[in-house]
Parts: sequence; C-alpha cells; structure tokens
Amino acid sequence: MEWKQRTEVLFGTEKTERMSQAHVLVVGLGGVGAYAAEQICRAGVGKMTIVDGDTIQPSNINRQLPALHSTLGLEKAAVVAARLKDINPDLRLTVHSLYLKEDTIPELLDSDTFDFIVDAIDTLSPKCSLIYHALNRRLRIVSSMGAGAKSDITQVRFADIRDTYHCGLSKAVRKRLQKMGVKRKLPVVFSTEQPDPEAVILTEGERNKKSTCGTVSYMPAVFGCYLAEYMIKRL
Repeated sequence: MEWKQRTEVLFGTEKTERMSQAHVLVVGLGGVGAYAAEQICRAGVGKMTIVDGDTIQPSNINRQLPALHSTLGLEKAAVVAARLKDINPDLRLTVHSLYLKEDTIPELLDSDTFDFIVDAIDTLSPKCSLIYHALNRRLRIVSSMGAGAKSDITQVRFADIRDTYHCGLSKAVRKRLQKMGVKRKLPVVFSTEQPDPEAVILTEGERNKKSTCGTVSYMPAVFGCYLAEYMIKRL
C-alpha cells in the first residue's frame, strides 16, 4: 500500500479507504477521458469500468494519453486498461471496447453498482443518452463539455450546465436534455473562453463527426483533471 501513502497523508485513512471501495465508470478515453481515468486510478479508486470503441490515430498524438507511435491502430480501451493495471495491479477493472449506443446505455448502467460516472463522450447523441439515463437513476455524474478551439486553462470552470456559456457543446447538450425532459442539475466542466472560430476544420472518415476543432496538448488534460477532482472530492 506504500504507493497510496501520499494520498493518505492528504485525505486521511478513512477517506482513502472509501475510495478503494468505490466503483467508477469512465465513458470516453480520448483527450479528456484517459487523463480523468488515470487520475482516478492514481487516487486509489479500487474498481473501475472504462468504455471506448475507438482506435488510436495519428491525429490523437498531440493530446491523448494513450496515443504514441507505438500504439497506433490499437484500441484505446485496451491501451488505457494496461496502463491502469500497471499503476494499480489490484485494480478491479472492466473494459468495454465498444461505441455506446442509445439502446445499450441502460444495460451498461444496470450491469453493476456505480458510485460515480465520468462522462467524456464527445458525440452528442450517446452523451445525452448517458446523462439522461444516469440522472433518471439518480446516479452521480460529472460531464465534460468542449475543450476544442480553446487554449486558456485559467478559464476552465465547474458549473451546472444551465449556467454555461461560450461553449457550443454545452448549448447543444442543454437543448437536447430539455427536449428529453431532464430537469435535474448536471455538473459539468467547461471553459468560459470564447472559442477560436478559425480553429474548426471539416473532417472525413471520422465516426459521428462532420467537423473537428483544433486542440493543444494541455487543454483536454486539464479538463480530465477537473473531472477527476470533482469526482474524488465527492467520494
């Protein structure tokens, strides 16, 4: 247990033990989610379920934790899983290398007891479906909004989604959830920075994406750390 010593000095034995008994679901293991998953693992959470159906592409290398030239073409979930088990060999880990669909999300959420859900999905329909079903089940969840086309980490904030601004993803999620009849609060991580309108390009061949935003190495990582902090403090 020596590797948890510094965490225990900070939080105390009881809170560190509480984390070791917790089960956290992390959905999305890209620029934001992989960093969140790693911070959660290093904090000593004892059980995790991770979900991502994507493979590592050259364009991921500038910002995504599992993306290396040696891992190109590999499943993100498998690469992240190996890293988490190397951090904590005793971690009870369930790995789903798949894209979540709206009709499979209830099955996932009902498959086990989750103490917290971390949403780092970057496509609208599965993201809103996960949030909808989690809130309906009164499961604790924190969600990442858009880190693309932004570069100022000092403007990253926690907020209820109804209080977000200067974020296109937040606006789209908010509207979709309203149509779905969601009235419960949703804690999110977002940036108050105005996005750079020149940092958007059209994409071809990417699943569920017609355009993508320019990103810099540190910005998604900061979002991931914010997600991890929010969850860890509330456990």
